[in-house]
Amino acid sequence: MLYVIQPASVSDSLALDRLVNSAYRGDSSREGWTTEADLLDGGRTDAAALEEVLRNPGQIILKYVEGDIILGCVYLHMEGEKLYLGMLSVEPSRQNEGIGKKLLAAAEGEAIRQHCSSIYMTVISVRTELIDWYVRHGYFLTGEKKPFTINDPRFGQPRSSLEFVVLEKSMVRP
Repeated sequence: MLYVIQPASVSDSLALDRLVNSAYRGDSSREGWTTEADLLDGGRTDAAALEEVLRNPGQIILKYVEGDIILGCVYLHMEGEKLYLGMLSVEPSRQNEGIGKKLLAAAEGEAIRQHCSSIYMTVISVRTELIDWYVRHGYFLTGEKKPFTINDPRFGQPRSSLEFVVLEKSMVRP
């Protein structure tokens, strides 16, 4: 099927909210391999937070669309010379079809267009299958760890103590 990857707009907020939460939390997320349902209770995001992101210059959500259905997305945010990548989400029933790889490539293309030195992300440290996926795609663990300090119940409550690890990939071409 034909697809397009393009920037999302505020009018996509509700569809993105459903997509991201279905990919990470609740029973629907168990259809795929990106679930955090056993790690956190509650939602991953909400439409209001996504609208705020989409209205903020320097932040973008790329969406993967087939027909008129959003099947994937990735959040990008410029931080100095680096591009932060987060919330890479794919409809659980469509995971393992290459959508995530296409979104990752589009994010890296955006980093190159923005002349970023690297692209980086934080991943919950116990998400070894996800960390391994990023490593297979050229990212490396930096050794840096960050506390999981999300104090907004709208975005999930950890079931146990969690921390993030930082992964990074250079965008500088030799």
